[in-house]
Amino acid sequence: MEESLGRVPSWMELLAEPASEHSWGIFRDLNLGETHLSPREKALIGVGTAAAIQCPYCTYFHKEEARLAEVTEEELEETVNLAGVTKYFSTVLHGNGADHDDFVDETDEIIEYIKEQEAAAADD
Repeated sequence: MEESLGRVPSWMELLAEPASEHSWGIFRDLNLGETHLSPREKALIGVGTAAAIQCPYCTYFHKEEARLAEVTEEELEETVNLAGVTKYFSTVLHGNGADHDDFVDETDEIIEYIKEQEAAAADD
C-alpha cells in the first residue's frame, strides 16, 4: 500500500485482519490496476456511485481521483446528476412495482428504434 499510495490509509486499518489483504487486493487491482476501463472512466463511475449511495468519504475520494484524471468540474457535476437521475427513476420503478419483463421489452424496442434512426441519419 505504501508503495502505491505513499502510506497506509487509516481507513484500511479498520478492516478485520482476515479481510485486509483481500480488500487491498480488490482496491489495488480494480482502482489502480490496468483493466478494460481507463482511470478516467473508473473515477467517473466512482463519483456517480458514491453520490448515489450518499457516502461523503467515497465522494471525496473519487472526486479527487477524477481530478487527477483531468475530469472537469462540469463533467463531475454531470456525473452526479446522471447518478441522481438513475436513482430517482429506480425509486419510481421499484416503488410502483413496474413489471421487469415489460420494462426489458420496452427498452429493447426503444434501443432498436434509436439504432434505426441513427442508421437512417448515417445514410443521409
